Amino acid sequence: MKRFYIVAIILVCIACKENTSQTTTKTEDLKTVAKTQDNPLIYPEEIHFKNIQQVTFGGDNAEAYWSFDDKQLIFQSNYKDWGVGCDQMFLMNLGETFQDSKPPMISTGMGRTTCAYFLPDNKSFVYGSTHLGGKECPEVPLRKNGNYVWPVYDTFDIFVSDLEGNIIDQLTDEPGYDAEATVSPKGDKIVFTSTRSGDLELYTMNIDGSDVQQITDELGYDGGAFFSPDGTKLIFRSSRPKTAEEIKKYKDLLAQGLVEPTDMELYICNADGSDLRQLTRLGNANWSPFFHPSGKKILFSSNFEAERGFPFNLYMIDLDGKNLERITHGETFDAFPVFSNDGKKLAFSSNRNNGGGRDTNLFIADWVD
Repeated sequence: MKRFYIVAIILVCIACKENTSQTTTKTEDLKTVAKTQDNPLIYPEEIHFKNIQQVTFGGDNAEAYWSFDDKQLIFQSNYKDWGVGCDQMFLMNLGETFQDSKPPMISTGMGRTTCAYFLPDNKSFVYGSTHLGGKECPEVPLRKNGNYVWPVYDTFDIFVSDLEGNIIDQLTDEPGYDAEATVSPKGDKIVFTSTRSGDLELYTMNIDGSDVQQITDELGYDGGAFFSPDGTKLIFRSSRPKTAEEIKKYKDLLAQGLVEPTDMELYICNADGSDLRQLTRLGNANWSPFFHPSGKKILFSSNFEAERGFPFNLYMIDLDGKNLERITHGETFDAFPVFSNDGKKLAFSSNRNNGGGRDTNLFIADWVD
């Protein structure tokens, strides 16, 4: 699945693999912004943010995706005060915050959900859910032989729901994991991750579930894919084992419904899978990529500068792998960056302003290029 189990990731120890000299900053801009920013939610170095707003105030809140008209967002949360035991989907109108209120839940409340994404009509959305496999939240194994792991539930399928939470269609029914669906800005295609081939590969389909096409075919976990603004490219993250030892470990874990996502890089290809190439070679975990509105850059989360697995911060990089720029300057966790369709706002998840606890909240900022 695309998301990290956020509490656990902060505890993971990963050796730093690259020096930090690749990261660029804009010194004069930083000095100007540091003098003019007057918002405790924005660090002085965060020159691309203005007018940031904290949306949630407890639990783990992540993967907030915009409606096509940018008026609403769907996000997932496990906030116990909202009456859920594991990730469910919630709806918000742009401008709303939930410090003393609860947003409407628009998933079934059964099983575990992931990756809800609006369809072009702004009245329905796709998301992954395990509810056909049982009403209860499936267990979340976070450690295997001392290493951090993600579960890959074979009960995940992709559904279409209206904004009242009524399921109106089921798009996948293959055995195994089907999840991580996102929709092309053109409104014609969905990309998702599936184990139907025996490995975790990317596939596309029409928004009605027809014309399923396999996009990737190399051993490893390909997931968290998003289309470019013009719908012609895909950006995704992958953990691709190379050595015999790595391959055996990957296959053994996958047979148990697990993956170890501590070594991931970004890849880019055309929407049909052609011209596939590796975009980053930073080491550690590089993930949750999203296209800049220009279509010429990628925003993503990484801990490649970390010495003990954290912090995770947001970075931006050109499509040719050059001009790496650090965007956020937190001390723990910033991830899941998603631009509004008009390119004016950025939603992301962060541990900032959580009182030193473990809550991961949703923030929305005006974006400044």
